[in-house]
Amino acid sequence: MSSPSPAGDAHPYLRAATAGLRHHARSLSTAAPSPPRPADRVHLDLLHAHLTVLHQLLDQLAAAARPPHPATGRHLATAHTRLWQATAAVHDAFHTQPTMQDQECHPERLPEGPPVLTICQRHLAVSHTVRRKTTPTDLSSPLHGHTTTCTV
Repeated sequence: MSSPSPAGDAHPYLRAATAGLRHHARSLSTAAPSPPRPADRVHLDLLHAHLTVLHQLLDQLAAAARPPHPATGRHLATAHTRLWQATAAVHDAFHTQPTMQDQECHPERLPEGPPVLTICQRHLAVSHTVRRKTTPTDLSSPLHGHTTTCTV
């Protein structure tokens, strides 16, 4: 599943992040109790943080690829839009989860503020970029419908 790591790896942090996510997904699927427990707010918050950073990375890659390789830039821009749709869905899922009723949890004591504010602040910051670079039609288009042929 993983691509071989070249001797002079130019992207070690991206490979480490991918490996970390893969490990986490495997640990959830192999050690899952019966029935599997639903995602909690902490998982959704961390997933949202990961998606927003990935969204920013795709934005930068699309901008860099667009002048020399317009087709590649368009595909990356499409991935950028689809990733935003996924990010918005995770944000919505976060807010549909019940809040923690644990007496030991004191989110007001966290230096970054309560998690509900952190995810919303992060979401709003990225949404400004999305509004500048995409149209409402792009954002409301279906996730599927664009097919490509893979020529390897």
